[in-house]
Amino acid sequence: MFDRKPMIAGTWKMNLNAGEAKALVRELGEGLVGHDTADVLVAPPFTLLGAVREAMAGSGMFLAAQNMHWELKGAFTGEISGRMLQEAGCTHVILGHSERRSLFGETDEMVDLKARTAAMVGLVPIVCVGESLEERELQNTMPVIEGQLEGSLRNFTADGKLPVT
Repeated sequence: MFDRKPMIAGTWKMNLNAGEAKALVRELGEGLVGHDTADVLVAPPFTLLGAVREAMAGSGMFLAAQNMHWELKGAFTGEISGRMLQEAGCTHVILGHSERRSLFGETDEMVDLKARTAAMVGLVPIVCVGESLEERELQNTMPVIEGQLEGSLRNFTADGKLPVT
């Protein structure tokens, strides 16, 4: 059994402006004083990473991005690389969120590429899995989750090694 601290993570999706984000992080930080039973991670929109990083300085919270591309650089308009996220102060990245899968067609294979690249550059990948309402009603929760885990971590776990770039 692993002996590690639980983590509470919150993604803000496409919400809050810079002032609201900084106020929220400061309030969270103040509320965490004296409480160290769980790690706390926040995942603001890309445009707020810098402001949130500054506001959470010294709080012990972790900064995560809501997504990333699997390539380290290139002509991928609108995307962001793991190295860029590190430069912005991120330690973690959320991958395969249900909205990314359902609205943007993100596949297990894409999540797998992202997870492997995230780990390669030193980001902790947080891989989301979960069934749709229809799959739940058909009682397919476990097969769906097992399939997503297997597919989303196929190359990440296949040889236990990370690619060299």
